[in-house]
Amino acid sequence: MTAETPLASGRGTTMPSTALLTGADRDGSSYTARHLLVLEGLEAVRKRPGMYIGSTDSRGLMHCLWEIIDNSVDEALGGHCDHIEVILHEDGSVEVRDNGRGIPVDVEPKTGLSGVEVVMTKLHAGGKFGGGSYAASGGLHGVGASVVNALSARLDVEVDRGGRTHFMSFRRGVPGIFTEPGPDAPFDPASGLRKGKKIPKDRTGTRVRYWADRQIFLKDARFSLENLHARARQTAFLVPGLTIVVRDERGIDGAPPAEEVFHYEGGISEFCEYLAQDRPICDVLRLTGQGTFKETVPVLDERGHMIPTEVTRDLGVDIALRWGTGYESTVKSFVNIIATPKGGTHVAGFERALTRTVNEVLRSTKLLRVAEDDVVKDDALEGLTAVVTVRLAEPQFEGQTKEVLGTSAASRIVAQVVSKELKAFLTSTKRDAKQQARAVLEKIVAAARTRIAARQHKEAQRRKTALESSSLPAKLADCRSDDVERSELFIVEGDSALGTAKLARNSEFQALLPIRGKILNVQKSSVSDMLKNAECGAIIQVIGAGSGRTFDIDQARYGKVIFLADADVDGAHIRCLLLTLFQRYMRPMVEQGRVFSAVPPLHRIELVNPKRGQSKYIYTYSDNELRQTLLELESRGIRYKDSVQRYKGLGEMDADQLAETTMDPRHRTLRRINISDLEAAEKTFDLLMGNEVAPRKEFITTSAATMDRSRIDI
Repeated sequence: MTAETPLASGRGTTMPSTALLTGADRDGSSYTARHLLVLEGLEAVRKRPGMYIGSTDSRGLMHCLWEIIDNSVDEALGGHCDHIEVILHEDGSVEVRDNGRGIPVDVEPKTGLSGVEVVMTKLHAGGKFGGGSYAASGGLHGVGASVVNALSARLDVEVDRGGRTHFMSFRRGVPGIFTEPGPDAPFDPASGLRKGKKIPKDRTGTRVRYWADRQIFLKDARFSLENLHARARQTAFLVPGLTIVVRDERGIDGAPPAEEVFHYEGGISEFCEYLAQDRPICDVLRLTGQGTFKETVPVLDERGHMIPTEVTRDLGVDIALRWGTGYESTVKSFVNIIATPKGGTHVAGFERALTRTVNEVLRSTKLLRVAEDDVVKDDALEGLTAVVTVRLAEPQFEGQTKEVLGTSAASRIVAQVVSKELKAFLTSTKRDAKQQARAVLEKIVAAARTRIAARQHKEAQRRKTALESSSLPAKLADCRSDDVERSELFIVEGDSALGTAKLARNSEFQALLPIRGKILNVQKSSVSDMLKNAECGAIIQVIGAGSGRTFDIDQARYGKVIFLADADVDGAHIRCLLLTLFQRYMRPMVEQGRVFSAVPPLHRIELVNPKRGQSKYIYTYSDNELRQTLLELESRGIRYKDSVQRYKGLGEMDADQLAETTMDPRHRTLRRINISDLEAAEKTFDLLMGNEVAPRKEFITTSAATMDRSRIDI
């Protein structure tokens, strides 16, 4: 249960306290107030960190860093800062520097504390509530800096302001003085901001350096330089003119200090071009506008009471988008430069207006026939790259992690701006714009017709009842069990291996589907081309859950899908092509860890006169393992036949060998395919399997010498 407790200083605002049941009699009869523990202030953050930063793994560690960086970016949004530095120090700390106005250092009258101490120690305190300091900001809850402080073994803050450097230190949210460097230094609790050296009066800024508390975060939690670069690049795009420097001084694996500088003047138009991977069919469009809305919010009056008051808000909309020749859509959304990866009302308004406007223009231009249905959202989004940004004061987010915008008025205002601006482009009479608009509309209509064709194909090929099971491919050797959790589908390379696999399998729960050679590379092909391919169509039909956006994993006929191919280069290529099909059109199977690659052995060693209880045959799965095994046998005096068998393919195994090594769940080795980073995985597939040859050639040339051959299937 939760309670609201006023601040000890008498401030009218409240801060969350957590009341926890600490104990009770076994029969529960004497449950009284003494069994409640009230956590004041930052104690609640340390007790329940997941409420504030989502988790205590690497994701939560990075979220703390975003909170500090976003405070500096808010200064840049207000026009007070144009340079931010992020430094990953060798001692495990991280530092964020900016040349903004600096955290206020004067005394806050209601608490009697300096502005720095209020911001760093009080939840829901900051300059983003009253509306006078920030017209739009990424930090709205006022808990970012104080939460990071509470979860840090040590935090040092320095503020340049008023011709002086002011500084203060904290241990796990408690102000005090460290007598030595580092988080483990002797510490004396003491409140108050200290003054340092004199500086020029026109020099302002804030520097925050902290050491994450390993009592809170998991041991393997690490700062991700790749994610930091991506966030810095994204922010530099969203705030034109801002320079963000990321410096890594950790020296991981002996690497020298590295520095990346991000600075873009083109704003979200340049961001849209950066995100787009395909060839454009229109220029980047910029849809801008604004609107107002009213909302009732609690406002603190002079007596310290919260009074519901109706206020008028301004909401600015700025969207960059363009269509390309590809089939995937990329929509990035932001509120005051804070990413909202799960969308929200602004994205809903954008998508609704986009679909409605496209349908209106298609009907008016007769590109969509009278008998044809309206295009849907997925048709309009195909090949689209868009950056949707809105700016407003005090947006309503769902949770401190700010992944979803909840301000309802944003949907209406964004929809109005998109409808007006997009319709002007699609109906333009200017020569270049008219040609581009025509190409966009024709692409959307083609996407709609392809979708309808794919749906008709799916309906025609939908899994039949037991009496109609002949609709499944004739070459499928199905299993008898209808228990999805237990059943397995082996996709087998070639008909020759199929014969052996049929004898080796357990037909109760193992099904076999042979494929002939290498299937279509679907990364380079359209949906219709994929559906026309016999092998791809058979795989989708047998799994029985559809494909693409209509894929329904609850309809999948098998709990596991296992690629069974030769342990050679061609087999690796086949597995790669199959994985591309699943990643693009049946991704939920991969995300849920239901796709595997079988690991057949490369060698078989036959022992001479094996001891009782010792297997006659030993299988190895790599040349290195073979050498080590032979050396071990020789050192132990175990004799083996000199002619070690090298399997060239699955067809060389008999049924017993294939069952023992590859198909029997009691003995086999399976390699689970998973996606830990979806964005990185998609970039890898685009690089290695896409249409662009030059980047792939460069990757092969530069990486061939360092590639770990054991990772070729991952």
